Amino acid sequence: MTIISFILFTLLAAGLTWFLTRKDEAQSSEGFFLGGRSLTFPIIAGSLLLTNLSTEQMVGLNGAAFKDGLSVMAWEVVAVIALVIMALFFLPRFLKAGITTVPQFLEMRFDKTTQSIANFVFLIAYALILIPIILYSGAVGLSQMMDLKGLTGITDDRMILSGTVVLIGVMGLLYSRFGGLRTLAVLDTINGVGLLVGGMMITWFALNAVGDGEGIAAGWKTLTEANPERMNSLGTAEQSVPFSTLFTGVALLNLFYWCTNQQIIQRTFGASSLAEGQKGVLLTGALKLLGPLYLVLPGIVAYHLYAKEGIKPDEAYGKLVFELLPSHLTGFFAAVMVGAILSSFNAALNSTSALFSIGLYKHMINPTGTEAQTVRAAKYFVVAIAIAAMIAAPMLAGQKTIFVYLQKMNAIYFIPIFAVVVVGMLHRRVPAIAASIAMVAGILLISLGYFVPGFDAALKAANIHEFHFIAIVFALLVGFMLVMGAVAPRREAWVLAATNDIDLTPWKGAKYASGLLVILVIAIYVAFAK
Repeated sequence: MTIISFILFTLLAAGLTWFLTRKDEAQSSEGFFLGGRSLTFPIIAGSLLLTNLSTEQMVGLNGAAFKDGLSVMAWEVVAVIALVIMALFFLPRFLKAGITTVPQFLEMRFDKTTQSIANFVFLIAYALILIPIILYSGAVGLSQMMDLKGLTGITDDRMILSGTVVLIGVMGLLYSRFGGLRTLAVLDTINGVGLLVGGMMITWFALNAVGDGEGIAAGWKTLTEANPERMNSLGTAEQSVPFSTLFTGVALLNLFYWCTNQQIIQRTFGASSLAEGQKGVLLTGALKLLGPLYLVLPGIVAYHLYAKEGIKPDEAYGKLVFELLPSHLTGFFAAVMVGAILSSFNAALNSTSALFSIGLYKHMINPTGTEAQTVRAAKYFVVAIAIAAMIAAPMLAGQKTIFVYLQKMNAIYFIPIFAVVVVGMLHRRVPAIAASIAMVAGILLISLGYFVPGFDAALKAANIHEFHFIAIVFALLVGFMLVMGAVAPRREAWVLAATNDIDLTPWKGAKYASGLLVILVIAIYVAFAK
């Protein structure tokens, strides 16, 4: 039943996606990378949510909750504030510029050198950090969820891990090779509905199990009474997300992720209008408020049920699904999870192909290439990237929690690029050389703090958390660029020219919806603060 339900739902999602997008134009770069700028708010919201909700979230964040409790909900709840800022500040400017990639914006604001540096940084980060983690976390989750050891008879953990990574990678390549952004966005939306239903279903079964079959209310009462210290929204200094970091590194990482991360915001660049884009982004924010229910609570339940068995944090979610769901529902949820994995994998590949083709192929390799040649080159390039990621993914085995590792590694390039984008938008006189220096210096500084033993030891001796450290680096980079803007300003103030022909009229309800979302974020933190 597990295998049958898995196959049936996978075929349903693939068949429905093909039917809905079979006439789409995907041979031009705009059609392939931006869905022809025709995406409406439900598609944008569904695609944003599922691009984010892959197994590094489902497996990784529940694993972090297994280790630290409710305080890790910061990655979901603080994200809502970032999405509000995206809708009101960043999205109008990006859509006005008519860009396909963030480095394109940096070229418009600064110069080709800044664009090339950002483009290269994105490509390296996606190839070495993001895509391998997507594959690794997906393989770990599926192997636990579907009991692949028992199903295949293979007892070697590394062989199971490597085989599952290759299977996911090949499936993802097939999807990415034959469709553009709209195909992926529609598939995201179909799987997004399944993922939300399945995620809530896991929570219901988990709480019911804690309550010994007496209902979820009994389960919640038992959970809060047995582990009150793990139900605190305010993280302690010993946990991965201390409360004070919500206003420094955690805020900055969320802002980059939801406002300038190519893999995520490429969905919004394909909006049919600014109003549709804002609605999609804010609807995503509303849906993120539900995130703790299926991305954090199951991890806390898994700790309550399985902590004495000595399982690893990243294995907790898969074990919970396998132990509590009936076989036919396990197959359905595994299919949804595969959809989530493929969504994030394809989003990363599609963004990588856009960065390569528009940032490198058209700039350096073949500036006179046709649209068809550009798309074809991008497809070949992502095959090479995917193969490299399949080789690298099994090497991640052994991390305490993959989600914490992901956030730490992301900071190396998140912070410098975000600093440059923000200053570029807010200060019209900062010169291009300042942006290029800041980007390179930021990457070097954060890498120094992470990987040089003496520097790392000094930070710990000074009691500076790594998230506070990256906020300090951010402030230094912004300060440097502002000084350069004062002492060596560009000759003429930069002006953002409109190059997009879509309707840029803002949604009238954007500010009211944003205010309501901010109030709900504060209310959630207050409700669980101890």
